[in-house]
Amino acid sequence: MRSLFKTLVLAALVSTAQADNALPGKGVTVQPLQSPIAEETFQTVIINKALEALGYKVTPIKEVDYSAAYTSIANGDATYMAVSWFPIHNAMYKNAGGDKVFYREGIYINGAAQGYLIDKKTADKYNITNIADFQNPKIAKLFDNNGDGKADLTGCQAGWGCEAMIEYQLDAYKLRKTVEHNQGQYSAIIADTITRYKVGEPIFYYTWTPYWVSGVLVPGKDVIWLQVPFSATPRDENTTLPNGKNYGFPISSERIVANRKWAEANPAAAKLFAVARLPINDVSIENRLVADGQNSQKDIEIHAQNWIRAHQKQFDSWLTQARAAAK
Repeated sequence: MRSLFKTLVLAALVSTAQADNALPGKGVTVQPLQSPIAEETFQTVIINKALEALGYKVTPIKEVDYSAAYTSIANGDATYMAVSWFPIHNAMYKNAGGDKVFYREGIYINGAAQGYLIDKKTADKYNITNIADFQNPKIAKLFDNNGDGKADLTGCQAGWGCEAMIEYQLDAYKLRKTVEHNQGQYSAIIADTITRYKVGEPIFYYTWTPYWVSGVLVPGKDVIWLQVPFSATPRDENTTLPNGKNYGFPISSERIVANRKWAEANPAAAKLFAVARLPINDVSIENRLVADGQNSQKDIEIHAQNWIRAHQKQFDSWLTQARAAAK
């Protein structure tokens, strides 16, 4: 009888230990942050789903500007952000405390491109291949939308980080006299740019991947990427690619950044943040769904759930590694 009792107690203890290991985040609350860009919700929701599978209680995503997100995470007012752009956010990252206050390991999304594009029809007609061509007032005037003689560049929204790069390059490439950097809500100004393209007008714009714009204005078919005459960044980076081409921006990545103290106290979540990987093309495909009107929180939740089901083995491997880190 005693032997049976001991066996039952041992089995209960083993079962409890297994349950605790399966849910290492039980009782711990997570506050995710992201920018107000709807196209960055998908990658955040996938990580939230993984955290919930580990037992964490994930509160609704709060949308804040990037700089505010870094400050909030550094102060411990929020837990993590899945859309820390590297290296373009490095200044915000360092200014908020850098590695002393943040945990940032692994690369969530890799191979992101940024740069300047124009419509292919105008590029071919006038042999425009490099942004330095816009030093020529006659070339710049082709892209003038308001009659001031300057090319109108659909640029980067203030506070995103890319606006500082563009401003730096306008000086470096001597384009101040011929190019106007138009800033505003990016979704609105790029929509206007696409409308102008559809009616046959020349267009000149900045964009990045992963994002839906390159699915509508397809590089090589509708538009071309412009090269730059030399590398010019505030951080003195070499932006030349291995093939010798230079589009002015380093190949970027999206990384998960979390409060360091929280991450150290939650090794399962920290491991998840380090090992999670999301293919850039999958993000672009989902972003197109958002652009086509599937942009509600419910829609994006469905997109994330569909991705997880289609990549269940990969998703489960993240969880296995995370649980092992919690032992």
